[in-house]
Amino acid sequence: MSTALVTGATAGIGREFCEQLAAKGDDLVLVARDAARLERVAGELRERHGVAVEVLVADLSDRAQLQRVADRLGEADRPVDVLVNNAGYGLATPFAQSEIADEERLLDVLVRAVLVLSHSAARAMTTRGHGRIINVSSVAGYLAGGPYSAAKAYVTTLTESLSGQLRGTGVTATAVCPGYVVTEFHERAGIDHGARSGPLWLDAADLVREALADAERGRAVSVPSAQYKAIATALRHLPRGVVRRATTRSPRGGR
Repeated sequence: MSTALVTGATAGIGREFCEQLAAKGDDLVLVARDAARLERVAGELRERHGVAVEVLVADLSDRAQLQRVADRLGEADRPVDVLVNNAGYGLATPFAQSEIADEERLLDVLVRAVLVLSHSAARAMTTRGHGRIINVSSVAGYLAGGPYSAAKAYVTTLTESLSGQLRGTGVTATAVCPGYVVTEFHERAGIDHGARSGPLWLDAADLVREALADAERGRAVSVPSAQYKAIATALRHLPRGVVRRATTRSPRGGR
């Protein structure tokens, strides 16, 4: 029996990770800020899949609360076998007009939380000789789209490096780089993307299914869907000047 800890577990991609992991029999540790929503989702998952579900209320921008999650990952008597670093959000305000405190909170969630939790999980998992770390990044990391793109570039690079360092330990690390996904993310960020349909909009269930398969294969980077694989390849090989000119103001390139 495996246990998976998922951050940002109550909605969107995180919720779908919980559904698919529970469907294959994994017990869960759900992490999010909203206690009532966490309990509701936990109850639904227990009833639907018959797995044990633990709730851990935490705001990952708060260092003390983040440390509680890191400590849970490090518990030897209640091991976590799979970490899904999914929590994230975007800012609709252009960088020069935003409040620096908001930008710092964004980086605490998108960057520092991933760093701290990946470190705690890697240390505990390598001691046991098995485990899987999945960090949800974005194709935005290949763009020049402000702090969000910079944060996602960090997550992808960190995960690729970790994947190499973990080779031969029985532990893998995978960065998942989606594009646009049909979730409530853009609405919560105050970003209008119209009808949210068409070939560039991904279904969360398909995305997570492909991401889990890539993680099982030990791939360092997973770019779900043929269309985003092509886009990511192009962005990696285009001259950066072209990418900069093509990048419009966008706080988030995916999810």
